[in-house]
Amino acid sequence: MTKPLMSTEYQEYFSGLQENLNRLYEVARRARDRGLDPVLNPEPKITHDIAERVEQLIGPPGIVDRMRELGTMNRREMAFKVAEEIVHGRFGKFDREKAADQAVRTALAIMTEGVTIAPLQGIPEIKIKQNPNRSQYLAVYFAGPIRPAGGTAQALTLVVADFARRRLGLDRYQPSEEAVKRFVEEVRLYERRVRRFQYHVSDEDLEFAVRNLPVEAAGVPTDRYEVSSFRDVPGIETNRLRGGALIVVVDGIVGRAGKLLGICERLRLDGWEWLSRLGKVKSDASKPRAGFMEEIIVGRPVFSFPHRVGGFRLRYGRARNTGLAAVGVHPATMIVLNKFLTTGVQLRIELPGKSAVVTPVDSIEPSVVRLKDGAVLRIESAEEAERLLGDVDAILSLGDVLINAGDFIQNNKNLLPAGYDENQWRLDLERAVKAVGAEAAAERSGLPPQRLGELLEDHSAVPVPREVFSLTDLGVPLHPRYTYHWSEVSKEALMRLRDNLAAAWPGAELFEVALDREDNVHTRKPPRPTRGHGARGPPLRGRAHPGEVPCPRQDGGGDCGGDAAGVRAQPVRVGREGEDARLRRR
Repeated sequence: MTKPLMSTEYQEYFSGLQENLNRLYEVARRARDRGLDPVLNPEPKITHDIAERVEQLIGPPGIVDRMRELGTMNRREMAFKVAEEIVHGRFGKFDREKAADQAVRTALAIMTEGVTIAPLQGIPEIKIKQNPNRSQYLAVYFAGPIRPAGGTAQALTLVVADFARRRLGLDRYQPSEEAVKRFVEEVRLYERRVRRFQYHVSDEDLEFAVRNLPVEAAGVPTDRYEVSSFRDVPGIETNRLRGGALIVVVDGIVGRAGKLLGICERLRLDGWEWLSRLGKVKSDASKPRAGFMEEIIVGRPVFSFPHRVGGFRLRYGRARNTGLAAVGVHPATMIVLNKFLTTGVQLRIELPGKSAVVTPVDSIEPSVVRLKDGAVLRIESAEEAERLLGDVDAILSLGDVLINAGDFIQNNKNLLPAGYDENQWRLDLERAVKAVGAEAAAERSGLPPQRLGELLEDHSAVPVPREVFSLTDLGVPLHPRYTYHWSEVSKEALMRLRDNLAAAWPGAELFEVALDREDNVHTRKPPRPTRGHGARGPPLRGRAHPGEVPCPRQDGGGDCGGDAAGVRAQPVRVGREGEDARLRRR
């Protein structure tokens, strides 16, 4: 085995671990030598890599060297390659049933890295059985300990079994109508009497999956409850619940059909194309579904429904503390949500997977809230959220949720449109500057070269409104801080607001325009920081900053204030995923 390169300090550290392990193992060996236990040697075996663990766990002998030769493959590719070689006799001659048994168990051990009992106790036996037409097929018997393998590995066990079946020349499984109905009855009885599954699947999907499985997902009895309708079905040895088989089909095959289909396509495995038809909604498949609502537990909060304005906005990326199945949320949002979300809490999400762990990321979009005095604020920090928590009247936007694009690929989901964020704006600015040159860009925009360099290099730098409008002369879209979600306001309401502002706009400082109730409602729909009060609705107020924000007067003259009640609050865009892409160009 090749030893990894490491520093002297690490070598000393790992050498110390090995010496202490050997010392403790020797103590255990001497204790067993006294003959007070049923076995005279310690059962745990010391291994140094996955190859040794797999051979010690399940075999076959000689697998260590072959796995090390295939070390450049990923685990799934290696599992199928080794299964094929076992069937073809590379590690010894077996009869067909024994070859299938060894191939499936070894492949499962490789996929689970030899750290679970699933290959041993999760699969009690693998048999070759007869179809009604007397052709032979493969049946994999599952037990409760298959659960630690995880849903994907559980489902891939049947894929490996089908892979071995083809190479052994066995026919497909041909279930009877009674066997299909029996499986559905078992699933519903298991949900009522034992426990819920990770996924709630329909009877139609279950029947479709059982009819199309090329190998039988059989099982040994795991619970004392018996079926009442479809009893004594030929080919099924028990009337009791077969929990292991139910878990594999419901949580593995049907529940993870999309992910499983993607794996089969990447490995170029035929015969599993039918997975694409599982989980299709017959009513209106074009509309998003809040699948997590089907399994909601009483007392748990629901933060947003799919594609609702103000819900979490999708943002692609990864922070140092996020990754696969770990998403980022602004720490201020965690506090504003009554501190229900904390680091490590599991969040059920619509896409791309079933759930994810929450971690704090303070460089993404925070929440926008309305306070009890009518003010609308973008909460920039956890400290500010703590201070204002008692004054929050409503949450207008939850801000961004940072999800790694690899999660979509891993779960075989299409990438969704995402909002226009600061990183994309910086790339647009960089492209525009490169197109004309730094000096020409500074001259055309009126920004000093030093300021242009700061906006390009400093990820925390936010341009002021005057700079944003100047940069549009280079073809750069508006910065995300200044693209409001006006698409949620009707054209009529927007024009009414414009006309009222143009008619009432004062000609000198301090600018203040009182809105009536209807206009006040419309200005709240695209959440933006404002402050104000008054019986007729909060006034829009601020001090003039010439050239920063053009006033909406019909003659095009005048300037609006860049302030909101004397504070330099920055406007913010929010909304459903991809909505801001429409606002990229002026």
